[in-house]
Amino acid sequence: MLVSIEKDRKLYDRIWAALIFFTRLPFWRIHQPPKEAYETVVEFWPLVGWITAPIMAVILFFGPRFMPYDLAIILAILSRIAITGALHEDGLTDFIDGFGGGGNDRNRILDIMKDSKIGTYGVLGITIYLFTFYKCLSLCSPMNAAIMVIAADPFCKMLTSQIIQMMPYARTAETAKNGVVYKKFNIRGGILLMLQGGIPISIIWYFFGLSYICITVPGIVLYFLYLFVWKRIHGYTGDCCGAIFLMTELSFYITFIITHYNYFTN
Repeated sequence: MLVSIEKDRKLYDRIWAALIFFTRLPFWRIHQPPKEAYETVVEFWPLVGWITAPIMAVILFFGPRFMPYDLAIILAILSRIAITGALHEDGLTDFIDGFGGGGNDRNRILDIMKDSKIGTYGVLGITIYLFTFYKCLSLCSPMNAAIMVIAADPFCKMLTSQIIQMMPYARTAETAKNGVVYKKFNIRGGILLMLQGGIPISIIWYFFGLSYICITVPGIVLYFLYLFVWKRIHGYTGDCCGAIFLMTELSFYITFIITHYNYFTN
């Protein structure tokens, strides 16, 4: 009985740590988990998508009743940026700056990614990303843009979480931006990840239908990004995780648009 209570408490701490780590919502006011709980936040990363995706979906679906659809899309994108504190977008700019300006020098790449300044590569990268994200949503009707977001966000977070299983952390806890090195998850953690990322996309698949290629392409993108990162720095960083999530998610949207374009624009 005591063992069961202890396990439940640790699970509660880990979930709460993920919500605090990946969002700027004041969850910390309710409960502050121990530091070790933050080492497993990746196991509950897709759960944050259960917050960001529905909020975006509500804005995308109901927003056009009160404002132009283009403005609703911008507000939906801004809502996720506000909730996460631009955590993933910061990772993307640092990633592109580091790998764009660091050449094949591992230490230089890591130093650039850790630098708080944003460079030309980063500016271009985040601009192209945001424009493409906006365009993908604008090509769908409000309902189908909402469906696409609910399916893609948790699923691609689940997919990207595999990076910490595929290679070691490129830095040490002392040199990490957040002072935390993620632990590799066990079978139980993997099952929890599958449920968090799989349930939303399974529901969308059942009721609205999805092409298998929408799931396949992000997996392929993840694999090639893994090869690219491994070749350059022989490990991942938090910036890599954020950047890879956004790129795999964007590949989901692009594939979704291409495979469903005729249906979703009617």
